[in-house]
Amino acid sequence: MGRSSMARLLALLAALTLLAAACEAAEEEADLADDVDEEPEEEPDEDEDEDDEDEPEDVEVEDVDAEGLILGYLLPETGDLAFLGDGMINAVQMAVEDMNDAGGVLGDDVALVDADEGDEAATVQEGAERLLGSGVHGIIGAAASGQTLNVLDTIVGSGVAQCSGSNTAPTFTDVDDDGLYWRFAPSDALQGPVLADRIVADGHVDVAILARADDYGQGLASATAEGLDQVGANVVLEEVYDQDAATFDAEVAAVEDAGVDAVAIISFEEGVTILQDMIEAGLGPDEVGIYGADGIADEGLNESVDPGDPNVIDGMAGTEPDPAVDDEFLDRLDEYAGGLEATAFSPQTYDCAITMGLGAMVADSTDGADVAAGALEATEGDAECTSFAECAELLEEGESIAYRGPSGVSELSDVGDPVSGQYRVWAWEDGEFVTVDSVEATLEDAGIED
Repeated sequence: MGRSSMARLLALLAALTLLAAACEAAEEEADLADDVDEEPEEEPDEDEDEDDEDEPEDVEVEDVDAEGLILGYLLPETGDLAFLGDGMINAVQMAVEDMNDAGGVLGDDVALVDADEGDEAATVQEGAERLLGSGVHGIIGAAASGQTLNVLDTIVGSGVAQCSGSNTAPTFTDVDDDGLYWRFAPSDALQGPVLADRIVADGHVDVAILARADDYGQGLASATAEGLDQVGANVVLEEVYDQDAATFDAEVAAVEDAGVDAVAIISFEEGVTILQDMIEAGLGPDEVGIYGADGIADEGLNESVDPGDPNVIDGMAGTEPDPAVDDEFLDRLDEYAGGLEATAFSPQTYDCAITMGLGAMVADSTDGADVAAGALEATEGDAECTSFAECAELLEEGESIAYRGPSGVSELSDVGDPVSGQYRVWAWEDGEFVTVDSVEATLEDAGIED
């Protein structure tokens, strides 16, 4: 997932684009500390196995009194992406309200349960367990690709449907998900070649890639490297760094030693420090081509790098997902939420919730596997519809539907990936963050079968 505010987005993507992306290993089981029911200490029976004394307490679950479809969201209420999570959470809530205003799903209102994704593996695991314990049929989230990978096996193992509006990691195309997972954010396998094309179009031949050591960074770095190779450029250096490091002097020194004419930085907010270190080492935009992606695409980046020099990164360029988002939808969401700091990936997250409702109607079932299969079917039928109410009416008339929501995603592949993505090519010119091009990429372009 990539981010578009204060260079914090995920992809956000991409993955806030909002918003994905080769794959970070799942971390240790969650340390259930703050959100658990504390049990009073009791003396164990003499015959009790000693191992029982250390069993973890149950995660708090919500007692959901609902007859129909139960959805849950697993999105960032806390942590670095909380500013992005607000828009995504409100999008899910508005989707549920839209479904219920239109008569609900299968004759009953849709219920919604909340859980925090946070920043840590322990937080997202605890949130997933809370939702599963509440009996949800489908989960919207997580926002960050790494956090989704931390809980995907748990959710899939429970037979629950899962959709993300912001996961961009290429990993998800081939992940073992039993057909229960889909997404509305295109894979970074599509963005990589777009970024590579821009670098070569600017006349660069020898390129270094610095990428954060997570699924987003490594996935997009790999796709960019493959794209550069295809267009005849040389990847002289591909360095993966610890995003939590205090300094990136070693990585900058490696770039300097490599003698490249361009550097692609696949980062989130730590990219500010990398840029500062590069400029200090004499590797600023005047000396070498500098490129970024959605994780560092932010109109305040120059102020973060040097508050006293608005032109400090003039010449830097990059890419980010640029879906054909419905402005009317964004206005409605902003009014619904009472004002939002960011709306990246919110339309995609809305579409996750709506397709879960439509999927249950198509399948005439709330079983997780049925919901997931029905959701894909609801995007590939004959009659196009743009709202839940319109689609539900067509289903009641016996029509097969092709839902086209505010995310602008027109088609999903057999494994639940958007078959194409629109990308904005951006640049820094005269202290301004500007758009210089818009490029469409497809799974076919990236050599991926749909």
